[in-house]
Amino acid sequence: MKRLEGKVALITGGGTGIGRAIGLEFAREGAHVAVNYSRSEREANETVADLQRLGVKAVAVQADVSKDAEARQMVERTVQAFGRLDILVNNAGTTTAVPHEQLEDLTEEIWDRTLAVNTKGTFFCCRAAVPHLKAHGDGSILNVASTAGTTGIGSSIAYCASKAGVISITRSLARCLAPAIRVNAVAPGLTDTRWIKGWEDNKRMTEQITPLKRVATPEDVAEAALGFTISKFVTGQVLIVDGGRTI
Repeated sequence: MKRLEGKVALITGGGTGIGRAIGLEFAREGAHVAVNYSRSEREANETVADLQRLGVKAVAVQADVSKDAEARQMVERTVQAFGRLDILVNNAGTTTAVPHEQLEDLTEEIWDRTLAVNTKGTFFCCRAAVPHLKAHGDGSILNVASTAGTTGIGSSIAYCASKAGVISITRSLARCLAPAIRVNAVAPGLTDTRWIKGWEDNKRMTEQITPLKRVATPEDVAEAALGFTISKFVTGQVLIVDGGRTI
C-alpha cells in the first residue's frame, strides 16, 4: 500500500521548483494534492496535469499567502475540493538579492514583502489549516525553511531573518499543536531551481566546497519532506538538506 494513500496535501508555491517536486513525491505515494500559486498559473496547471497522470486528484488554488484572508480561503477551497486536509506544506517564498554589507539598499519595502510572504505567510497558512488537520488526529505540517535561517548567509539579511522565523514558528507550533499535528521543517541549502538563475559562479563555488560535490535538487528536498510526513514520532525538527555544506 502506498504510504500516503487517501491523504490530501496542500502545497503552497506548489507549481514550480521544490513545491512541484514535493507534490510529485507525495502523489507517487498516493496523496491527492492542492497546488497553490500566486502568479505562476500556467506552471501550476501544468503541475496539476502531471499529478493527475500519476493517478491522483489534483487542483490548482490561487492565493497570496501573505494575506490572511486569502490563506484562509485557500484552505477552505482545498477542503471543499477534497473533503479533508491531512498535510500542509509551506513552501511559498520570495527573496530580493541584496549584498549584506549594502545596508541602505535593504529597503523597508523589501523587508515587509520578504517577512510577509516567508514568515507571516507560513503562520497564516498553519493557523488556517489547524482545524482541518486536527480532524483526523494525524495532521502534518512541513515548513520549507533554509540554511540561511541557521547560518545568516543568504540572498539578503531580510531573507535570512525570515527563514529563521520559519524555524522558530516550526518549533513553537510543534509544542502547542501536539499530539494531533506534527510540525517539522526542511532547510535546504543552495538548490538548483529557477531562483539561482544568474548565480552560476556561486553554484560552482558551492559545489566545490560541499562534501557531496553538488547543490541540492528539488527532488532531494522532496525526499526529506516525505520522510517527515510519514514519520509518526518526529516533531519540532529541522533537517538541513545541503550535502554537508554547513558541517
